[in-house]
Amino acid sequence: MIQAKITTIGNSLGLVLPKEVLAKLHAQKGDVLYLCEAPDGYTLTAYNTEFVNQMSMAEEIMHDDKDILKVLADS
Repeated sequence: MIQAKITTIGNSLGLVLPKEVLAKLHAQKGDVLYLCEAPDGYTLTAYNTEFVNQMSMAEEIMHDDKDILKVLADS
């Protein structure tokens, strides 16, 4: 188990993540991380599930309508 400390940052609170956690997330200063609600609490990830879902839907639409999209691209 790894501890992370909540600290004051200006008028807000912030969570200080250890270097090994940042390395595992491939995260660095300025990156956006996501807290995803889970049955047992929250999961911290660098993975944006909403974006991935949107891209999955876009890929499905592009696959289903590839002939129409090709005609539009060629015109």
